[in-house]
Amino acid sequence: MDAPDLREKGGPRAGEPQTSDHRLFMHLLAFGEVLSTDALIDQLRSEQIPSTLLLDVNDPRGVGLLTWSDDPDFFACRVRSMLGRGAFSDLFPKPEYSMLGRSYALGHEPNLENWLFDTPRQRVTDREWPWQVWYPLRRKGEFANLPPDEQRAILSEHGRIGHSFGEAGLALDVRLACFGMDRNDNDFVIGLIGKELFPLSACVQAMRRTKQTANYIEKMGPFFVGRAIYQRI
Repeated sequence: MDAPDLREKGGPRAGEPQTSDHRLFMHLLAFGEVLSTDALIDQLRSEQIPSTLLLDVNDPRGVGLLTWSDDPDFFACRVRSMLGRGAFSDLFPKPEYSMLGRSYALGHEPNLENWLFDTPRQRVTDREWPWQVWYPLRRKGEFANLPPDEQRAILSEHGRIGHSFGEAGLALDVRLACFGMDRNDNDFVIGLIGKELFPLSACVQAMRRTKQTANYIEKMGPFFVGRAIYQRI
């Protein structure tokens, strides 16, 4: 049996296929009992951690910490070490909001490296777009058994809504796969990024009417809703 091809694949560029053996991992952690966000920002700045610190809208003493790297050891070693000392060591972790995912390609991206690495980081650190909504989701098993053409049609309907919000300057997304990395066996992690909160809510509402969400999503959430107060790419 041939070894599985794990490369990410984009659309042809200058007549040549695009492939990549690397991808970006992004990790969201949530904490409560935050007494000083200034102290957290000082620690992130001092340790030069690529990150976004989010105020948890649904917890007046809560924050979310989003970090990223192309090396998963970064989370298990460097981020974990930082969380064990200084201002972060006194916080109350909320593991129900933990989300870990990896960037991936659908096979038609015109600039594969940009899509896998630059686009997610740029979107979550854009200071003009401070609102973020993060949630995991799991599809029903029967979606995987649909013919490829039917899958593409269902995903296309979903994608058109996302593109319409993006083209209107209302919402952008970060899509991550989390198969085998999620404590609740989810398939994907979705981040919606916006200048304001309402369009992100409206985007989720519009997606509920698609065939994918209405018929083939088994579970969504919990939702973490936050506003960025610190961003370092």
